[in-house]
Amino acid sequence: MKVKGIPTRTIWPLRADGAVGIIDQTRLPHRYETVELRTLEDAARAIADMLVRGAPLIGATAAYGMALAIRDDASKARLSEAYKVLHATRPTAINLRWALDEMMGVLKPLPEGDREDAAWARAAAICDEDVEICRMIGVHGMDLIREIAERKDGPVNVLTHCNAGWLATVDWGTATSPVYHAHDEGLDVHVWVDETRPRSQGAALTSWELLNHGVPHHLVTDNSGGLLMMRGMVDLVIVGTDRTTASGDVCNKIGTYLKALAAKDNDVPFYVALPSPTIDFRLDDGIDIPIEERSPDEVRWVPGLTRDGDISEVLICPEGTPAANHAFDVTPARLVTGLITEKGVVEADKSAIARLFPERVAAE
Repeated sequence: MKVKGIPTRTIWPLRADGAVGIIDQTRLPHRYETVELRTLEDAARAIADMLVRGAPLIGATAAYGMALAIRDDASKARLSEAYKVLHATRPTAINLRWALDEMMGVLKPLPEGDREDAAWARAAAICDEDVEICRMIGVHGMDLIREIAERKDGPVNVLTHCNAGWLATVDWGTATSPVYHAHDEGLDVHVWVDETRPRSQGAALTSWELLNHGVPHHLVTDNSGGLLMMRGMVDLVIVGTDRTTASGDVCNKIGTYLKALAAKDNDVPFYVALPSPTIDFRLDDGIDIPIEERSPDEVRWVPGLTRDGDISEVLICPEGTPAANHAFDVTPARLVTGLITEKGVVEADKSAIARLFPERVAAE
């Protein structure tokens, strides 16, 4: 995608400088700033503190984190240490473990002297693969938008939740990729953007993306979706996911389950866009997915731009009020119309998913 007309990815190698570049997403939408990661600790901190976020981008950052970790010590002990440090950063997104397993599978069999070059090469390949996967998600998802456009007057209204855009991946995004493809093809498409409390990824990130790309959209409060669906103002819902089970249960940003319930009650198609590495073939039941609990201060304090142009935080509750901050929820497969993958749209069903990805099933 483009930032100020310049083709841009969310992460890029700066190997000549011994670093990896990223967009600091905690500064968006008010500041566009980049950061250089130079150490294992830098990569781990970028993931944990959400300078990078979104399951595919977390995985890509972890892959480069492995490359940074072994610049001066490529021993098996160092590989194991790096794996442990990076894996502990965020428990829910399965792409993190997938990327680390990919790196270990490539690096462990090699002589120590060959590991650094191989690590940079595999991390770069993981990023390139993610771009192509997300592009194909857009191609398949665009067909759903086109089908609706052919039978109605006016724009196709898509509701999304959180940020499953190109900022959550290396490029294109998952849930937004069909929207970008449809828009670029000249289809009349409009997006309802959930603000997505408490970190406001919809307001801060998805809105920023769509505005930069020229896609018509409106920011709405998280509780607006039911009303919009009831009034016939939503044609389909497309969300992303941080982990999807082998049976099609979907773990995504907190609040997704409520959107799925509202969609079911109003006969609105509810789709989940995901790259195949986000499918956890070791799990059948979404209840077993670990749900990350983040700092209560993310609920109690809200960042924003002041009228003076400063980025600041304000307390929105009584100072002594405690808060709970569950970052994700699980939507049962029965509420999911279909999964939009790089291989096509598939029913959220164990047998259907296994038929589409037999190689993944065999690998597990």
